[in-house]
Amino acid sequence: MNALRTPDKRFERLLDYPFAPHYVEVDGLRMHYVDEGPSDASPVLMMHGEPSWSYLYRHMIPICAAAGHRVIAPDLIGFGKSDKPTDINAYSYQSHMDWMQAFLEQTDLQNITLVCQDWGSLLGLRLAAENPDRFRAIVVGNGMLPTGDQPVPKAFQLWKNFALYSPWFPIARIINAGSFRTLGPDERRAYDAPFPDKKYKAGARAFPKLVPVTPDNPASAANREAWKVLEQWKKPFLTTFSNGDPITRGGDRYMQERIPGAKNQPHTTLTGGHFLQEDSPVEFAGAINALLARLDESDQT
Repeated sequence: MNALRTPDKRFERLLDYPFAPHYVEVDGLRMHYVDEGPSDASPVLMMHGEPSWSYLYRHMIPICAAAGHRVIAPDLIGFGKSDKPTDINAYSYQSHMDWMQAFLEQTDLQNITLVCQDWGSLLGLRLAAENPDRFRAIVVGNGMLPTGDQPVPKAFQLWKNFALYSPWFPIARIINAGSFRTLGPDERRAYDAPFPDKKYKAGARAFPKLVPVTPDNPASAANREAWKVLEQWKKPFLTTFSNGDPITRGGDRYMQERIPGAKNQPHTTLTGGHFLQEDSPVEFAGAINALLARLDESDQT
């Protein structure tokens, strides 16, 4: 397929992003990921969503790595330093699943703690359900695994139409609008860095239309099968939603009721908008570290 690769110079001297690049090849495409912390530690897989990239986790990666965890933060195909197919039809829910499955197999990650938000949850929760032996725990902030059987918030429908039809799709401004705090100019430059012009944005525009919003969506059946696994999931499942996200509001309670591993977990509500990694990164990372400390202590007793 025809794909673009953002020039490396676009990523030079980004604020608070000193991480060395790592790459794997999936389906002929180069996929980038951050890999920080002890190489022999159990991995924390931080998955971003729409329309961000691993830069979203820049404040959380060092906190979790300093606590002794190996932190892996991939850029989904079409985002960040990963290759970007130019045809919007090259992107489907299943193609993203296949790319991430290939990533898991090539890196051979085991004993994973999944940390996910937005589309990172749509992909990550499916990955965990389809590869349960690889995963140790799950932490979800502002995310869900929809099947098309539940009502969709009006805010999402508006967002979907904007992504598909607006001639103007300003990545950094979108992320700024979804955060409580105001991003600085260097941060906005970093979020715009992967997308030199509109030809690079097909993946970002595609994501909203791929969310299953009807029961007959091509991904709905697979997501229902994933829910069958999650409804039997007894490993730790922690929710860390924010108090200001109109799109995913209430999803935390829904998952707490349906997933056994959520029982008796110290679920928390963080301050922030949709991009809670921008608004409460220290608290978000602290919740992850606290969960893993409890798990490590339990393993030793």
